[in-house]
Amino acid sequence: MTEPEADVGVGPWEGEWPVGDHYDEELLREGDRRNVVDRYRYWTLDAIVADLDLHRHPFHVAIENWQHDFNIGSIVRTANAFAAAEVHIVGKKRWNRRGAMVTDRYQHVRHHASVAELAAWAAAAGLVVIGIDNVHDSVPIETAELPRDCVLVFGQEGPGLSDEARAACERTLSIAQFGSTRSINAGAAAAIAMHTWIRQHADLES
Repeated sequence: MTEPEADVGVGPWEGEWPVGDHYDEELLREGDRRNVVDRYRYWTLDAIVADLDLHRHPFHVAIENWQHDFNIGSIVRTANAFAAAEVHIVGKKRWNRRGAMVTDRYQHVRHHASVAELAAWAAAAGLVVIGIDNVHDSVPIETAELPRDCVLVFGQEGPGLSDEARAACERTLSIAQFGSTRSINAGAAAAIAMHTWIRQHADLES
């Protein structure tokens, strides 16, 4: 007989309640079962977002969404984990939120109707647009230096970056592969690229 799964999170606050506007009285009373780190237990949603805004990283992530790509949710979740400044949805405004596991509530998400709109926004914000795709003229991400202020752009599962997106990128980086598959999952590629930025630029001592 298998053991029942333990409850996620924490139960009602025991003892005298803590004082502070960032605490949510309902969560203190009922318990906090959300998928958040312990630091944010019992905090209100707005308080968590405000605190994250104090230390988000200056890299952005963009994903093309012409066919309602199911990877977008997992990319949003990873962007939240690495404290990306924003996630940009390019193309269709509606996207599959299932893989985000509610992290889109804490992550800033911006929509652009076209690649041109994204590129114009990035230029105005002073961000370098970097494509991530395994194409013939791409540079290995393993040996590349990522700009600190940048937008990492990903194409859809299967076709990869569109021609318009590639043209908008300063350069395109590839992820080394050694097996038989032509490409890895877009969500996995995004995680690798974001973590590459973290290794190169994040303050890992804080």
